[in-house]
Amino acid sequence: MTAIDQLRQQLCEYGGRAVELGLVLGSSGNLSARHGDLVAVTPSGVALDRLTPEMCPVVDVEGYLVEGDLQPSSETPMHLAIYGSTTAQAVVHTHAVFGTVVATTMTELPPVHYNALLLGGVVKVAEYATYGTPELAANIRTAMEGKQAALMANHGGVTIGATLEQAFEATRLLEWLCEVYVRGLSVGKPVVLTDEQLAAVVERAANPPVFPRR
Repeated sequence: MTAIDQLRQQLCEYGGRAVELGLVLGSSGNLSARHGDLVAVTPSGVALDRLTPEMCPVVDVEGYLVEGDLQPSSETPMHLAIYGSTTAQAVVHTHAVFGTVVATTMTELPPVHYNALLLGGVVKVAEYATYGTPELAANIRTAMEGKQAALMANHGGVTIGATLEQAFEATRLLEWLCEVYVRGLSVGKPVVLTDEQLAAVVERAANPPVFPRR
């Protein structure tokens, strides 16, 4: 099995998990993974929990179809824009509920929990543009600069990683952070961590406590 075939298989695995966890509905959302100058991507119009590896088309980094009978996701330009401006090897885009709530009401997700640092801190909401357009791809590229995640105004969220597993776990974390914030608003005003508090977390992670043996 070639490396790109392995990635096509992983798209099916993580696509199914996205549906199982309620991160997408029907054929909404899309995933991709890169190997060299080739990108395996989920196809347009197919539910992510009904994929087979053969259904997943392969394009090159310029957007030309290399392999597959089905058309790539309409969001492929966004995926390619991210690959062109980051070191990402995988991209996950979902319409998860809490992420979409934040994306329809705010311009950014503030760091109300220190795990936001795993996504780069503040998660920005990219300006709205029609799905599948160069405008949306450009807006996402701007919002993701230096980040592992971004939200898309009135749309959903997108995360990246060195592997599909990393990108998918970043999606789960993004949705958790959004849920914490949204549920927090029902109780009161969520407290946002300061730059100093976040810096202290970075320092603690770099210098964890050491427990001596007896």
